[in-house]
Amino acid sequence: MNNTSQIELDTMAEQAAELTSRRDFFRKAAAYSAGAVVATTVLADASEHTKANPKDDKNILEEKPWSLELGAPVTKNRYGMPSPYEHNVTRRTTDILSSGNMQASIAVTPIQDLSGIITPNGLFFNRCHGGTPTIDPNQHRLMIHGLLEKPIVLTMDELKKYPSVTRVHFIECPANGGPEWRGPQFNSIQFAKGFMSNAEWTGVYIKDIIKELGLKKEALWMLAEGIDNSHMGRTVPVDKVLDDAMIVWGQNGEALRPEQGYPIRLLVPGWEGNLCVKWLCRLEFAKEPFYAKEETAKYTALTKNGGKAIQHFYANEVNSVVTSPCPEKPWKDLKKGDLVEIEGLAWSGMGTIRGVDISFDGGKNWEEASLKGLVLEKSWTRFSYIYKYEGKDLLLSTRARDDAGHIQPSVKQERDTVGVEGVYHRNGIHTWAVSAKGDVTNVQILS
Repeated sequence: MNNTSQIELDTMAEQAAELTSRRDFFRKAAAYSAGAVVATTVLADASEHTKANPKDDKNILEEKPWSLELGAPVTKNRYGMPSPYEHNVTRRTTDILSSGNMQASIAVTPIQDLSGIITPNGLFFNRCHGGTPTIDPNQHRLMIHGLLEKPIVLTMDELKKYPSVTRVHFIECPANGGPEWRGPQFNSIQFAKGFMSNAEWTGVYIKDIIKELGLKKEALWMLAEGIDNSHMGRTVPVDKVLDDAMIVWGQNGEALRPEQGYPIRLLVPGWEGNLCVKWLCRLEFAKEPFYAKEETAKYTALTKNGGKAIQHFYANEVNSVVTSPCPEKPWKDLKKGDLVEIEGLAWSGMGTIRGVDISFDGGKNWEEASLKGLVLEKSWTRFSYIYKYEGKDLLLSTRARDDAGHIQPSVKQERDTVGVEGVYHRNGIHTWAVSAKGDVTNVQILS
């Protein structure tokens, strides 16, 4: 006796009909293409990529396991997780960038795998000086004192009563690109340029808090201190504080992650990432800089001659890099005549990106790329160039400019200004060598 239910028979009939429909589609498509011009896409000549018979593609003709059974319920992950097939898209570390332990180290962003200009919170680059603390926001306090008429201590609830603002800005370690000071060390965009990320931040302008606290006219500097194990402290000029410095508690629509300073951090748009003190607990206003450890032992800019260093060297200069192709994302399976999109990021701590030029011969000749998507102040900006692949060696360079008139310098121009030895504020033009086979290598062209 046949125990197959009517429901099962109906399902089998539907699947057979769908398979027949798919085969009919390919028969009709083949008949049409025999007597018509095959359409092309923006990126490639379709006639070059349809030689394999689609009727032989089991990925189209056969049902997959995930289409034959119910998926996971909506309650499986209370907090959404990436697909397991994206397991390689992670922050990465290396002992070379460590101080001997991972409590004082950096985990860098896979900028080669990102889309748009917003970095997901789980991939935002992370720099610690004493590890990541776990802070109870109910016990956390922010003290604002020093040269003020009315010092104050705020709970998190009290802080969030001030008018909030939301802005999109990048945070960049001043050592981004620093390993390249004498020449390329990493054949990787993630390790060469991944010391940065870009996010939407929500918080309050510090100027909106201190305007009712009575800032004294002799107050020229502000110390920001964190409550982590290192008690990270940095000095910020009051002019910047009264411009666009923020105390933020939100990142990309949710609370800060612990490694990003939960429950609050300082945000100093466009300036060195180390100024954006995490786990913020204190702001003190004074007449003079505080000369904290991290602005004397580190985060100074060596001059070209004499071994002296410049302190209070803040804004991140105009910069750019091609993210596709790159060593992690080489060109594969391209044929001569194919059109391929070159993409990258440009940014400036001094203003808004106004243009990006691209060179295919290491800077001898330049063409203008297109800016795509949002173009915001002190934020990442994406650029794009549609290139006709010729199957030859390239030296792929980019040069960004901003609305303040700054233009990204050559490596030689950069060295003429800041010398060779300093690891901070390296914004010389970056170059990828792209082989005729599409492989990508990190190289450096002086001028």
